Amino acid sequence: MTLSPARVRILVAALLVVSFLGALDHTVVSTSLATIAGDLGALEHMSWIMVGYTLAATVMLPVLGKLADVIGPRSVFLVSLGLFLVASLGCGFAPDLGWLVAARVVQGLGSAGLQLMSQTIIARVTSPRQRPRYMSIIGAAFPIAIVVGPVVGGLITDFWGWSWVFWINIPVGVAALALALVALPRLPGGARPRFDIAGSTVFTGTLVALVLAVTWIGDDALRPAALVCAAGTAVGILALVAVERRAAEPILPPRILRHRTILVCLGLSLVVGAGLFAIVAYVPTYIQMAYRTTATVSGLVPIATVLGMLVSTLLTGWLVSRSGRYRAYPVIGTVLAAAGLTAMAVLPVDAPLWAPMVVMAVVGIGTGAFTNLIFAVVQSAAAPSDLGAVTATTNLVRQIGSAVGTAIVGGIVGFGVAANLPIGLDADTLTPAVARAAAESVRDEIAAVYHDVFAPVFLGLAVVYVGGIVLALLLPAGRLSDEAPASAPARSAADRQPA
Repeated sequence: MTLSPARVRILVAALLVVSFLGALDHTVVSTSLATIAGDLGALEHMSWIMVGYTLAATVMLPVLGKLADVIGPRSVFLVSLGLFLVASLGCGFAPDLGWLVAARVVQGLGSAGLQLMSQTIIARVTSPRQRPRYMSIIGAAFPIAIVVGPVVGGLITDFWGWSWVFWINIPVGVAALALALVALPRLPGGARPRFDIAGSTVFTGTLVALVLAVTWIGDDALRPAALVCAAGTAVGILALVAVERRAAEPILPPRILRHRTILVCLGLSLVVGAGLFAIVAYVPTYIQMAYRTTATVSGLVPIATVLGMLVSTLLTGWLVSRSGRYRAYPVIGTVLAAAGLTAMAVLPVDAPLWAPMVVMAVVGIGTGAFTNLIFAVVQSAAAPSDLGAVTATTNLVRQIGSAVGTAIVGGIVGFGVAANLPIGLDADTLTPAVARAAAESVRDEIAAVYHDVFAPVFLGLAVVYVGGIVLALLLPAGRLSDEAPASAPARSAADRQPA
């Protein structure tokens, strides 16, 4: 479907706003978490405020993607936005933790639909050649949310109260809804109006078990439950294979996994999740302990990473839309990220703070070169009736990579620090403030421990990006088409070959 340039701009503005709301609602709550849990008397269970949102946003991706292919992305988008706004209202009025977690689950479900449908709608109304530019604009919502979310959350909590962390979504979301109703065309579903209810149910249960397993495995009290979830995941995978072999239209169509371009893009999406998202959350702690900085100063390093990612994402999207050629950017990006993470591993702890800032900015630039580009490429390789499913699968692989990678990194860091701290220091009670108050010799030992623990982590993640280099080199050379989105996407001869 071809839209006028003015209508496309209005539509992109609406999609950017709702994508930003979905991304922001994860980062903005992190600053308010302790206040919310304290007011509700649930400090020991406050992680569920985040886990419930993340869990729903992850497990619903394939279901929503397939649903969009069946009934059309417009309906899924509007329902998701409505759920998100109603749940935001409910979160602010939550009288206890159970209410809040339930509302956060609904909010996460809506957020998944907003992010996924924004990408799917762009694929339905633009040509493959136009998509990288628009995908990069919408994709900019995530790095911006990482930078501004914690600050905004803190200001709102301090001056308005934590309820407004959720209620602020409502006026902004209503404005985005008005724009979307004006600009968003009616987009019909695919040619095969069947929905795999059995497969969706088994897949969702299996994915819930997987996410809970990797989330709980680092907690001694929850480790038995994590092992049960891991066993449930294994059983669920076997059951899913059996169910999907009999399904007329599987929730994850096997045909999309037989396409070389799609498989490579899924691999690159996994690299982004496991290679960058798994470490960003731990970098401030590393900087505080190894470089002996305050929490505020340590935040400069992830900000540099995200800003590098933002600039690279926008620039790459613009360049690919001009030329149509995309293969070089994942290759260059994975090389830069691998080099940056290797440099982080060898940086001495007495280096000036600008050194890790520059190095992590390089990692961000490298990752941003293909983070959103692969969505445009994978959509150009898929059949029009599979756009929702292939977009959802790409997002899902990234989320799983991030969840598993974060759990692995957290486990390595926790075990390594606890095993190597100087005698007399307890890893469970060691904070940056305690480290700064210690004697100079003890501070030096703590810094050395954190450097020695994180160095192999950085090297391991560099190896993940080396795998990304191999994948990027396997990406078939091609050129994104200028064909109207109503027609089938053009593919190169290499793209038409199965994996």
